[in-house]
Amino acid sequence: MDQLPASVDRDILAHRSIAAIATIRETWGCTVHQAVDAYVQRYEQLRSDRPGDFGPGSEADDGPRSARVAGDAPNP
Repeated sequence: MDQLPASVDRDILAHRSIAAIATIRETWGCTVHQAVDAYVQRYEQLRSDRPGDFGPGSEADDGPRSARVAGDAPNP
């Protein structure tokens, strides 16, 4: 993944998805869809490499909420 500011990882770890996606868009000059795809990829990498670094309110069971498609039901 191309270089992203450290703030993206901090935002992902603190569950600030919108801030992370906005930073990705600003850094890469990409579309929302591309930024969300990059966010999901980075989220999964961090979840794999640094599971203990995620703050309270962990989304370990259902992944990043922003990756759901409208109309998808959350996992029970």
